[in-house]
Amino acid sequence: MEKQPCVYILASARNGTLYVGATSNLIGRIYQHREGLLAGFTKQYGVHNLAWLEVHERMESAILREKQIKKWPRAFKKRLIEQNNPQWNDLWPDLVSPSLASIGVEKSLSRLSPPSEPCERFSRTRLSSR
Repeated sequence: MEKQPCVYILASARNGTLYVGATSNLIGRIYQHREGLLAGFTKQYGVHNLAWLEVHERMESAILREKQIKKWPRAFKKRLIEQNNPQWNDLWPDLVSPSLASIGVEKSLSRLSPPSEPCERFSRTRLSSR
């Protein structure tokens, strides 16, 4: 499996609790958060909706970006989400299966193991703040 470094923001709901993370296996990591397989903040506060993601070339740059975003005030994080996802839609269904998401099959996904490769639908997000 080819690694694809990403930074992501999870939300409990629109304008809800936020969690910023970085990973080289986005689908696997989000699956772990959603299924409560990781003890900690996201499980305790029910933070499992993928609200934003950014793909990086190297893990080092993803980690630096994660640390940068974690230091930002909440308003900056909200603005980042709303630039590309103004309704705070959960991006998970489109990430794992664009065709299934359009017909509302998200609930059946919880019985599946996480796919081994990220969907190419999501590419590097360009931000004007860079």
